[in-house]
Amino acid sequence: MFPRPLTPLTAPKGTEPLGRASRRNPLAAGRGRGGSGGPPLLLPSMLMFGVIVASSGLLLMIERGILAEMKPPPLHPHGKMDPVWRRVAAGSPEVLLDPGDPDHQVRQDVRNRTLRAVCGQPGMPRDPWDLPAGQRRTLFRHILVSDQYHFLYCYVPKVACSNWKRVLKVLAGALDSVDVRLKMDHRSDLVFLADLRPEEIRYRLQHYFKFLFVRDPVERLLSAYRNKFGEIREYQQRYGAEIVRRYRVGAGPSPAGDDVTFPEFLRYLVDEEPERMNEHWMPVYQLCQPCAVHYDFVGFYERLEADANQVLEWVRAPPTVRFPSRQAWYRPASPESLHYHLCNTPRALLQELLPKYILDFSLFAYPLPNVTREACRQ
Repeated sequence: MFPRPLTPLTAPKGTEPLGRASRRNPLAAGRGRGGSGGPPLLLPSMLMFGVIVASSGLLLMIERGILAEMKPPPLHPHGKMDPVWRRVAAGSPEVLLDPGDPDHQVRQDVRNRTLRAVCGQPGMPRDPWDLPAGQRRTLFRHILVSDQYHFLYCYVPKVACSNWKRVLKVLAGALDSVDVRLKMDHRSDLVFLADLRPEEIRYRLQHYFKFLFVRDPVERLLSAYRNKFGEIREYQQRYGAEIVRRYRVGAGPSPAGDDVTFPEFLRYLVDEEPERMNEHWMPVYQLCQPCAVHYDFVGFYERLEADANQVLEWVRAPPTVRFPSRQAWYRPASPESLHYHLCNTPRALLQELLPKYILDFSLFAYPLPNVTREACRQ
């Protein structure tokens, strides 16, 4: 019924169980661990990730040039008997998501290959139970369950997760319409994988359709910064005041926290352990563990409506249920705003920050930001 998982469901036979030290996330080796005296972590080479990012970009450019010569296949009327639906229903791994968008097909292919390459490295988790208890708890708290439609959705804050939660509530009969304008309750009428017993979790991970949505990592950080520190008093008091105290000379003992600068926010992230971050800026890798959970589909925020409605078709949601359009008041971070904030951030600070999100860049085929002097003069 659904496309096959992006990676094998089980580890190769004969593989020895990973020790707890080797199970840890490669980016969790933050400050203060080097001298702990514990066994060394098995870290995938950062050079390998750099090569993957660079080669992914090169492959993308090469294949775009090749695909530019090709004419897309003719479009078919949308319906349950069109070629895409038949291939999904038959379980074919060669699902053509959008025959009119060859760039998107290339990006999907690059991402799938990168996921297989990175997740196949020694020391990477192959199952949620390979993870330390804290990371596994974070993962299960971010996976939403639909038993009626047999799917699992790993929600990522600042990647349209509120709208997806509306969809789940409508599918469960707890909400009449995705267009109802109510303040979102992010817990009620939702079932999380963490609510279930281990055997129930294992069954659903093995048999349900699993998906998540991702976004350019620095764009997601800018969105979180603008929303949480520009609009929400709770975040200004809880995080903003502490950030100003730490990183602003002469801040005083009781800053309001409502004027945090973007570089100050990034400096705070540099000093935070990824697995202990707030979910709104925690790396997607830490939230959804795409090596431990073998997702059947990873959608792009840049193609949100098309990819989301494709998922709803795959899970055979009622045709009356559609993914909600962005609200009229919503203003996403524009490329110009992102360019401005990055070019006004010290490059040395970005060099310290990006390794914490390198897996989000490499696994999901996002390019590293271009902050050269030439690019920032444009």
